Formats: sequence, C-alpha cells, structure tokens
Amino acid sequence: MPCEGKVQEDGLDTRPMTRIIPVFAALLAAAPPAALAQDAAPREQVAMPQISLEHRALLRCSAAFALIAHGQANGNEAAQAYPDMAERGREFFVRASAKVMDEAGLDRVQLEHAMSAEAQELWDTGTLDQVVPSCLALLQG
Repeated sequence: MPCEGKVQEDGLDTRPMTRIIPVFAALLAAAPPAALAQDAAPREQVAMPQISLEHRALLRCSAAFALIAHGQANGNEAAQAYPDMAERGREFFVRASAKVMDEAGLDRVQLEHAMSAEAQELWDTGTLDQVVPSCLALLQG
C-alpha cells in the first residue's frame, strides 16, 4: 500500500522518504565542481565500492543534517530543537561529500546513492535522534 503522507499539525513530515532526496540533490549541487567532475553511471548500474567506517559515518551525519535541515525548513518542531543546519549542515555536507568522493573514489551518482541509503535507514529505523548527538560533535571539530 503506498504511503501518501503529509505534514501533520505537530509539524511531523510523514511524506515518503523519497521526497527528501531533492534535498540531497540541492546540497550536491553546492559541492565543489572538481569533486563532481567524475563521470557518473546510470542509477540502475550503480556499483558501490567498499567504504571505510569513517566515510560511512560522514555520509550518515551528512544525511542526518540534511534531514534536520529539511525538517527545519518545513517547520518541524522536533527538527527545530537542533541547532540551525541551513549553513553549518550544508558546509559539513559539502566537505564530507568531497572527502568521501576523493578518498573512496566515488562518483556523484555513487555518492548520492550511498547518502540516500543512509538517510533511508535513519528514516526507516527512526534512529535520527540517536545518531545526531555524535554528529553534532563533528561540527565542533
């Protein structure tokens, strides 16, 4: 059964996770051009190389910050409890994306696929609030 979803009175966005993906596309558009210059394979043929635990943490935190930024932009009360992610989260996202692409050899499509998978897992498991505290510590560094 398809999940219609909507923004509830409490500000909780219950729309399907796939609507969050444009947030990643917009943030990726802000990534340094050199980091995005690699050719990308069609989505159906995305082959994912193994990535390190550090790179996965960067992707997971980037996804978490993007989800929070999306919630804050849409007035989600739970997202408002976190520091503003519009600028700091975007900067982290861009730097982390460039680092992972460079060090792990991912192209833009692979990065988007990996980031979307991390966001989907956070969404599906409801673990965003458990992940964010350690991610916020990365913003301090």
